[in-house]
Amino acid sequence: MSLSGWLIMAAAATSSWTPDQGDGTYRNPILAGDYSDPDVVRVGSDFYLTSSSFTNVPGLPILHSKDLVNWTIIGHALERNLPDARYAVPRRGAGVWAPAIRYRAGRFLIYYPDPDHGIFVVSATDPAGPWSAPVLVDETKGAIDPAPFWDDDGTAWLIKAFAGSRAGFSNVLELRRLDPAGMKAVGAPIRIIDGATLSPARSSRGAMPWFTIEGPKLYKRDGYYYVFAPAGSVKGGWQGVFRSRSITGPYEARIVLDQGHTDINGPHQGAWVTTASGQDWFVHFQDADAYGRRVLLEPMRWKDGWPIIGADPDRDGIGEPVLTHAKPDTGPAQPIVTPQASDSFDAPTLGLQWQWNANPREDWASLTAAPGKLRLNAISSPPNLWEAGALLSQKLPGPRFTVTTKLDFQPKAIGERAGLAMFGRSYSWIGLEKTSVGVRLVQIVRNDADKGAAETASIGLAEAPLTIWLRLTAEPLSVPADPPDFRPYWPSMLRWQNAKVRFSYSLDGTRYLPVGEPFMARQGQWVGAQIGLFAQAPAGTPAFTAYRTGWADFDDFEVNSAGR
Repeated sequence: MSLSGWLIMAAAATSSWTPDQGDGTYRNPILAGDYSDPDVVRVGSDFYLTSSSFTNVPGLPILHSKDLVNWTIIGHALERNLPDARYAVPRRGAGVWAPAIRYRAGRFLIYYPDPDHGIFVVSATDPAGPWSAPVLVDETKGAIDPAPFWDDDGTAWLIKAFAGSRAGFSNVLELRRLDPAGMKAVGAPIRIIDGATLSPARSSRGAMPWFTIEGPKLYKRDGYYYVFAPAGSVKGGWQGVFRSRSITGPYEARIVLDQGHTDINGPHQGAWVTTASGQDWFVHFQDADAYGRRVLLEPMRWKDGWPIIGADPDRDGIGEPVLTHAKPDTGPAQPIVTPQASDSFDAPTLGLQWQWNANPREDWASLTAAPGKLRLNAISSPPNLWEAGALLSQKLPGPRFTVTTKLDFQPKAIGERAGLAMFGRSYSWIGLEKTSVGVRLVQIVRNDADKGAAETASIGLAEAPLTIWLRLTAEPLSVPADPPDFRPYWPSMLRWQNAKVRFSYSLDGTRYLPVGEPFMARQGQWVGAQIGLFAQAPAGTPAFTAYRTGWADFDDFEVNSAGR
């Protein structure tokens, strides 16, 4: 077997999804995790990607690649969401929305919106950090999806969209001048695109009206200003491109990428990036429900001053996503890697894949209290994890995977519990709980968690040991979508991509026994489902001390492809 064959076999053994096929080609998605609203910048031979992070902390993950296919997490650009006190508890669907990353004058810049507070910028000389504290660039409430642009004469601009839930209107794009450093918006906003005034555009399914235009990126090529902006909603939309000889318009409009004859719904919102060799590529996402907004890579070429993204089998100028393709021309073959997932907890800091569900306190966790283990202190919080910030979670690594961890449970108060969770609007977890008659092993299910629905329990062991191995196994399951929340009517979209999860436990780390019924995971608010760990004390319990509440030690968090 060739070296590349061995490499891909080794990567596939532990990774749920490996985009690099080891033969000079890749398969989509290039990121199977929920890296929503991706943006990419190239600096020399290196590519850097960031994405939305919403209420998860640290925010604005930074990923690095040499070939646009193999990615690893190298850091985060936002240590905590601001204002700090507001995000001391989960604010589902709030926080960091679609960002844009740029490199200028030796510094990396990320512009990101919090739709309740305005548009901010953070900067760094090293993309791995440290990053500066956020600076408020534009205080406009409801402004989202900002992207900066510096014209040939050095004039700085900021393009943005609007969230109807905050601004009271949407489907428009505005332009506003920035000061030369790009730190502050100046002058009055200029509305350059209004979807309500546009004629329907030609798509692979007929004429489509323009609605939910958002996520703009502004570029310049051969004397034209180009606004790349998705439209048509997240689930069922497409990628639009607008062009004009003047930055303030008027702009012509085209649909340049849609679902076409594929099963990849809503292909849109991302970044045009050019390799050092001159190839053009487009990085975008696809909403896959419980699996989140996965990232895809499309070849891109130009014809008559318009981009064609992906494949164009009928040569009508409207691209559709590719399933596989030759890798970008970026030089020597790179090692096959995927974003981090497993964690041995042997390092002095958590792996970069982990995020809290609110701004963390110092007493939530420790990697030194029990060296080689992650200690989660039993934090007083509502039993509904939807309302709990002290949930440590990460993105789903791919379609099929198994997670295994060893739990050492040391409770003090009745009602304390700790476990391994599959989390979203509906969630389930397996773990240990201290009751008035002892410790029990349970699988907990809470459907419609965002509505405060009641939880149900399946008891695996009424008298459980304090040390136990926990496991969950996930696989995709498509179910009818009722009712659909998208337009246009794409027949292959009329299904939700749920994750079917099975839980099991072991008393010796070898033989695993199932608990409860399979659980159907659902996405969260603007995010996919997440896998996570937690330790809780009942709401109202005094703040954690060594005398009042206990803790849970987790020894290893192993993520493998399903069946291992």
